[in-house]
Amino acid sequence: MTIAVLVILRIIWRIMNRVPDPEPGSKFMHLVSHLGHYTLYVMIVVMTFTGYLGTGVGTEYFFLFDLPKFADTKLFSYLVGDYLGMTFKEFEKPIDFIHKEILGKWLVWLLILGHAGAAFYHHFVQQDRTLHKMLIGRQSKEGTTKSITSQSFREIVK
Repeated sequence: MTIAVLVILRIIWRIMNRVPDPEPGSKFMHLVSHLGHYTLYVMIVVMTFTGYLGTGVGTEYFFLFDLPKFADTKLFSYLVGDYLGMTFKEFEKPIDFIHKEILGKWLVWLLILGHAGAAFYHHFVQQDRTLHKMLIGRQSKEGTTKSITSQSFREIVK
């Protein structure tokens, strides 16, 4: 549930803030970049959703409200119980397989490695500002982002 809230906040932040100008590159590279980012967002939402569907426990969300386990909801009793004629145990097996074995063990890690690999490719091969724009830092006089190092941190706090 916390991940779902953080994702919603991140999407709101993304909509409300200007996207940095893209680095020079081919249309194909920009297309792959956009597809990769949208796929990461979709995976975060899907993992949160399948995690909730497959959990057999209710959740208290930071003492604010209770989120019932999916098996105790009207949606479960109508959709899974009445329509599909399944118990929670029968429903949980394929959901857990999708969540843990397919998405969690393979797809999510491939996306994370691909994302990190692309950042390092831009930094070390293309030698552009893509990685610098992702790091916490400050803009230099040349318009490039300087990441905060111990040297620059001392300059900032002076």
